[in-house]
Order: sequence, then C-alpha cells, then structure tokens
Amino acid sequence: MKAILEVAALDAGYGTSQALFGVDLSIAPGEMVTLLGRNGMGKTTTVKSIVGLLRPQAGTVRFRGEPIAGCSADRIGRAGIGLVPEGRQIFPNLTVRENLTAWASNRSNAAHPWTLARVFDFFPKLAERQSHMGNQLSGGEQQMLAIGRVLMTNPHLLILDEATEGLAPLVRQEIWQCLVALKAAGLSLLLIDKNVRKLVDIADRHYIIERGRIAWQGDSSALAGRQDLWHRYLGV
Repeated sequence: MKAILEVAALDAGYGTSQALFGVDLSIAPGEMVTLLGRNGMGKTTTVKSIVGLLRPQAGTVRFRGEPIAGCSADRIGRAGIGLVPEGRQIFPNLTVRENLTAWASNRSNAAHPWTLARVFDFFPKLAERQSHMGNQLSGGEQQMLAIGRVLMTNPHLLILDEATEGLAPLVRQEIWQCLVALKAAGLSLLLIDKNVRKLVDIADRHYIIERGRIAWQGDSSALAGRQDLWHRYLGV
C-alpha cells in the first residue's frame, strides 16, 4: 500500500546544532503509527520538520505523493496534515464553538466531512461547554477541543504531539478511545506519547528515536515482546 506520508533521510536542526540524522518513517493510509523516545531525542523536531515549522537541512518529506519539505506550514496544513501540538494551544479568549469554527474547512473533500454537529456528537462534553471560553475548560476538555479543532479542517493525516500529557487516567482513557474511533473511521494518525503500554494495544507500528536517529522500528506485536527496548530507550 502506498504511504500517505514518507520521510526519508531527514536531517534537521537549529542553527549550527543538528538534531535529526537521516530519519526515515512512513505511514500508510488509515494506519496509526507512533514516534517514541525520551525527551530531547528528536520527536518534536521530526514533527516540526514534517508540518513546516522547521525547514529540513536535507532529506525528503512526501505527503500523498507530493514533496512538501521546506513548504510553509500554511501550505502543508491546506494539503491535509493536521497538528495537535504539545500544550494544546487552544485560544483561551474564544469560546469552544469559536475555536472549532475559526478555521473549519473540508480540505480533504470528504463526502461526510467533520462539521460542528459531528464534533459535538463525537465529544459530547464540548457540546455541553460550547459557550464557555477556552480557559474555562479542564485539561481533558482542552485536549478534546484541540483535537476537534483539527478535525474541523478535515485532514488526511492527524499528528498529535504528547496526546495525553498531564491528563487524569480516566480522561486519558477517553482520549485513547477517541483516537481508536478515528482510526476505525479511516483517518491516518501519527502519535507521540509516553504511554507505551497503551500504544502497543492500539497502534499498528512504532518508531523509536534516540539522539536524532531511528533506533528501532516494528509492529505492536514485536514491540510488546521487546520490553528490553522499553527500558533502554523509553525509561519504562
């Protein structure tokens, strides 16, 4: 199956400091893939290089067959990559409804696109809080809002950086269930998260990054059977 996202030999960094060294990864349509590693190993730098927030120094990034390395974040977003960034970054002075509708667009030309009603059906808590300001929401509600806001752009690929960081266990479980439902609906996903025990249950494949290089890759059954990797690279 042809990949929806192909990253090959990617180098990237900040000024004279190189952070990524020949990173390769791919995601097939409808696949849930994770990028794992300790803090500071290059996960967020990889994401920034994919979505146009950091210009790669070398290598290629292809999305739906088209080269996007070095393109602007706006152009990449309009091509159909949606990012839920670390820290959520919702607009605190806008209501839930305003956060969701501000950049709504059927970018993927979906026959059954994500609309306000569909997001509210998917996240009932947001429907209940739709007139509340962003800064009046709990951490879990803010994460739902961040996901819902990206869904309203109808992306082909959803990237979540630290998907459940700082959330209570019950809320975390709710987010996992939502992500599984999105995968079941055919959305491609790239997840960064520290909860490897849960990720091996719900994701298809995994990449482990160590000091800017891919140290291991494989499917969930392979990673579940290699808990030595959890300790060596993930500190689990």
